[in-house]
Amino acid sequence: MSGSTGEVYRVDWLPGTDVLHGTCHCGAEHTAEDPVAMWEWMLAHPEGHTPEGHTPEGHRHDLV
Repeated sequence: MSGSTGEVYRVDWLPGTDVLHGTCHCGAEHTAEDPVAMWEWMLAHPEGHTPEGHTPEGHRHDLV
């Protein structure tokens, strides 16, 4: 068995809808109706993940 990365991904279903709400380990949030699209977004980290005021440890966001 491989070691744990300590990264936690969370996907919640919003009752009464077909919408999934995902939270990446970096704190970024995303909604989608397609579970595959949700996991692709999460696993694409850090692309598309820009939680306001948060820079995950080990990641660098250069200012333009």
